[in-house]
Amino acid sequence: MNFFERQRQVRRLSTRLVLLFVLAVIGIVVVVNVAAIIAFNATDADPAQLAGFVAMVTVATVAAIGLAALVRTLALRGGGGKVARELGGVPVPADTTDPELRRLRNVVEEMALASGVPVPEVYVLPEETAINAFAAGWGPSDAAVAVTRGALQRLNRDELQGVIAHEFAHVVNGDMRLNIRLMGLLFGILFLTVIGRGMARFGLISGAGRQRSSNSGGGGVNPLALVGLALLVAGYVGVLAGRLIQASVSRQREYLADASAVQYTRQTRGIAGALKKIGGLSDGSELKSPKRDEVGHMLFGEAARASWFATHPPLADRIRVLEPSFDPAELQRLSRQWAAAPPSGRQEDVALGLAPAGPAAPGQGVPPQAASGAAARPGAPGLPVAGTRVRLAPTEVLRRVAAPTENAYSHAAALLDQIPGPLLDRARNRETAVPLLLGLLLSAEPEVRQHQYAALAERHGRDLADAAIGQAQALAGLHPMLVLPLAELTFPALRARSAPEVEALLAAVFTLIHADGAINVSEYCLSRLLLAEIQELLRPDSRWRTDRRTLTDARSAAGFLLATLAQVGHAEPADAERAFQAGIGTLLPGSTVAYAPPENGVLALETAWPVLDGLRPADKERLVAAVVAVISHDGMMTVAEIELLRTICGLLHCPLPPMAGAGIG
Repeated sequence: MNFFERQRQVRRLSTRLVLLFVLAVIGIVVVVNVAAIIAFNATDADPAQLAGFVAMVTVATVAAIGLAALVRTLALRGGGGKVARELGGVPVPADTTDPELRRLRNVVEEMALASGVPVPEVYVLPEETAINAFAAGWGPSDAAVAVTRGALQRLNRDELQGVIAHEFAHVVNGDMRLNIRLMGLLFGILFLTVIGRGMARFGLISGAGRQRSSNSGGGGVNPLALVGLALLVAGYVGVLAGRLIQASVSRQREYLADASAVQYTRQTRGIAGALKKIGGLSDGSELKSPKRDEVGHMLFGEAARASWFATHPPLADRIRVLEPSFDPAELQRLSRQWAAAPPSGRQEDVALGLAPAGPAAPGQGVPPQAASGAAARPGAPGLPVAGTRVRLAPTEVLRRVAAPTENAYSHAAALLDQIPGPLLDRARNRETAVPLLLGLLLSAEPEVRQHQYAALAERHGRDLADAAIGQAQALAGLHPMLVLPLAELTFPALRARSAPEVEALLAAVFTLIHADGAINVSEYCLSRLLLAEIQELLRPDSRWRTDRRTLTDARSAAGFLLATLAQVGHAEPADAERAFQAGIGTLLPGSTVAYAPPENGVLALETAWPVLDGLRPADKERLVAAVVAVISHDGMMTVAEIELLRTICGLLHCPLPPMAGAGIG
């Protein structure tokens, strides 16, 4: 199952989620109506009055559920960081020197680069001693990854890497959007219990008061109390339905994420070891947070003790899929062993050679690159020269979308090693990340860069323009394969800035794109990708469906893209037309489309991206194949062309990892 097939599966799960939610609401409405009819003695009413009464109760019930779900969903528009903070999460500083936190940040950074997505926010849940983790957000640009303190303390680096890889599988597979939608819908269902509890309490109190004040000692039961009790019952019916929905939606996704984690890390011992520690330690994966049930479906392990409505497959089954020879009795042995001496992830790292021996002194944390494992990688391989040419077929690219190869993770770590330390520091720093990002986007052509500088100074101030030029000079000679990773590393620092500051950055990036229209296609696509990611960071797209267009709808936009790529990639018009037709043949077999490069160059694509990004998964798969066919018309691709391809895939939300294993890197 490749990335595009997984996207189709997520769409089917979304449809199932809506269907189950509707069925749950219908069941709740029936219970509430029956209780209301009994409570208000409406059984003797004439049919018309009864129908009106039922309609009124139905509308009120559905409105309460829908409004609560809407309010909760809107409250989650803050992205993954909002969810992490609600569970008591604390952000992990980008410049932390704590060994455990530094190890976590670097594992996350390496996994992000290996996956081809922006580096997410990183949180730790300091009050949770169990082993657990989750990824949350509407998309990769506003994602957050959180782990418990227990996971940091008990897991070694391989195990932590396996857990983080599992969570990144949820990030790139589109599960996060489904999960956060599920949180909103479940809140709507459970909201009735809140209303019911209040109505029942008020009704019982007022009924008791009337009874005490009545000379006859009568008064009966307050109908509000009956309705309130009915709402409580309906709410608990909703709880049952919610658990069933969680289990239905999430169980198979966990198996898929486990398999993806193995694909990411190319070893099973890490994620299997983490699962064994969950089974062998008394705390397991159980969270203390009162919100644990609401987020249970998005966690790495069960949030509570196993039940009939478990959101995850049985632990032993998950381990056995990874290690077919696993004997569940091993968990009992490990439990006895760890009861006396719980495992220490740091000590295991030392034993495995993944960390230096001896504890770090307070305030003397592990340097960022050393903590990432660079100490264990002396002499990382050099990067290929920009003109290196490799053979890369469309089918090979499609196979690699959101599916890092066996070398991608180590290749990402090696890329981090080869980014100069001062640049890494600037990318991770809240104050310097913006000038660095703008410096990355300045054109390499002196004349174009001067136009950009003038536009930036005029619209956003000379101080920012000077800072961007200074960073651009420091970036001179940066290898093409390091540009996109360095840009993605700035995202945690950008998230730390206020909304007005991010809006100003958006405007600055837009200014650079439109300074004079003379930037080349690689510079334009990188700028456009980062512009889109910053927009999504600021205003996450929470629509149910974003992939509704067909190739028929996108025919003109796709033609613009393929013609632009053909024109910039080939000096001779005849060669460019042949490359274009190769792309059209892949995209629209049997169709005849005239080769007509847009007159205003890359800026013609400004209106094309929303259309192309909205394609259905199957059509987007064909579009990516067509783009590869144009760029590699001669059967070969340079390093610069591969990085351009990665940027375009990013614009289409088809994350393409660094092409380690393609004959380069």
